[in-house]
Amino acid sequence: MGAVIYSRSFCAWLPLPYLNDPYVPNPLKRILQRPIIWLSNRFSSQPSRPQVFASLSRLQEEILQGKRHSGVVIPFNYEQDRFIIFSDQHKGGKDGADDFMAAEQNYCHALRYYYGEGYTFINLGDCEELWECTPAKVMAANHATLQEEARFQQQKRYYRIFGNHDLQWHYKVPRLQFLKPIFGKKLKVYEGIILQTQYEQTEFNVFLTHGHQGDLRSDGNAFSKWFVAAVWTPIQRFFDIRADTLSDSFELADRHNIMMYEWSMQYARTFLISGHTHKPVFASLDHIDRLTKQLERARSKGNEAEVYILQKALSDKQAAYAGKQFVKTMAHPSYFNTGCCCFSDGDITGIEIAEGFIRLIKWRSGDTGPIRVVLEESPLYYLFDQMT
Repeated sequence: MGAVIYSRSFCAWLPLPYLNDPYVPNPLKRILQRPIIWLSNRFSSQPSRPQVFASLSRLQEEILQGKRHSGVVIPFNYEQDRFIIFSDQHKGGKDGADDFMAAEQNYCHALRYYYGEGYTFINLGDCEELWECTPAKVMAANHATLQEEARFQQQKRYYRIFGNHDLQWHYKVPRLQFLKPIFGKKLKVYEGIILQTQYEQTEFNVFLTHGHQGDLRSDGNAFSKWFVAAVWTPIQRFFDIRADTLSDSFELADRHNIMMYEWSMQYARTFLISGHTHKPVFASLDHIDRLTKQLERARSKGNEAEVYILQKALSDKQAAYAGKQFVKTMAHPSYFNTGCCCFSDGDITGIEIAEGFIRLIKWRSGDTGPIRVVLEESPLYYLFDQMT
């Protein structure tokens, strides 16, 4: 038999064959990868609906009441201001369990693009992987990437929100020790942010938070943190597992996203944007209705160039749905999810708010370098009209 080690961090009862052991066949790894990934997805999240609802409502109310330890309200002009929202980079220690390494090039290229285009960057949590690595190791391994983020902070165009995997940034001492040398002493790290705008004399709120609130395996759960560090990380290193894969569907994909959507339905003229699940969600799924409304508006303004583009897009969607039963998963277009910046193929996804639109975007590797792709988009006026 091949050599076997018993890692104290991996539990004394669980044997772990050496990665380079010639007696450990690669086909065995491939066979075991699928059930391990299934188990990871099955047990990685356990949201409690009452706790999700209570936690999100509490946070939103605290921010609206001006409790700055929880978050801030930021007024914005929806037709002029620009925001890019990324989450879940999970920057690690540049080892076999670092999910961010494959996406780093696309991520840094995207940040340089948004910096040059005058966007404000909202970093929506789980920016660093502090369950698996120490802050010192993560900051040293990702210094160049963190400098790209810090450029936004220097221009006062940067907001940070903590998630469950970088909860330490909620506390002053680790912030001063690890973040201050890169971002400066004025950096604040919030639990949530509310963007506030006016449309036809009516106020609309865009509530942003990481989304782990109420998840029993993430929200203040010490066991989950231990499990990731002591059990899952060694398995991930050994099997070279990257569990995140980008789906072509941007509908509600899991129990947690459904709860977040249901919470958002309770509040008039309020949109919720979160991360955490690593599964992109774009609220405006009735493509044909949205494109029809846009076409009507373009015709009323006499914008022939836009009419041409929208007519083609509408024809393409009608052809795609011909003969199919289309079920509108989210009739109330109030919930969005950024996805993540650590997909196994190096892709990253995020949410843009710019030029009066909200967009789900992806940055992927192309033949000549990283490429920005718009996966879904909607005019904000269309969503505002649906919410009134």
